[in-house]
Amino acid sequence: MKDPRRWAPARKLRSRPGAGRRGACLSGVAVILAAVLLLACGGIKAPDLFIVQRSGSGPAARLTLLVNEEGGVNCNGGPTLKLSDPQLVEARAIQEDLREAASKHTSLAPGAGSVLSYYLRDENGSVRFSDDSLGQPAVFRRVALFVLQVAQQVCHLTE
Repeated sequence: MKDPRRWAPARKLRSRPGAGRRGACLSGVAVILAAVLLLACGGIKAPDLFIVQRSGSGPAARLTLLVNEEGGVNCNGGPTLKLSDPQLVEARAIQEDLREAASKHTSLAPGAGSVLSYYLRDENGSVRFSDDSLGQPAVFRRVALFVLQVAQQVCHLTE
């Protein structure tokens, strides 16, 4: 006796006409809609390199700079401004050179004649120092100079 399943003709599975095109069209619309929503919500934010808070006794001493990976900088919570290419390169070099000190959360005491104090935080940790702290590594002086130059040239603050 023959197996009836063996001799039964194969059934052809058919989809409705145009179903493949409609599915492709709907997925295309979904991608476009997602892109529009992403742009409407502000898009993707660049990661922050670091934030520096400067304080001191002078009238223009108080300053907060938030520097991001794409060269954006916020001065005292204001709108995002743009660093020059050399300033962005210096910001990235500062972050790299601070890696060890930040991971140890280095904090140097201010000297007797301290005028400005700095607190810098990044993904590796934080550092705290003053303009006249003893034993400052060269990168701390570069941070102070970077903050001064960005405050004057990008934020247009008077020092």
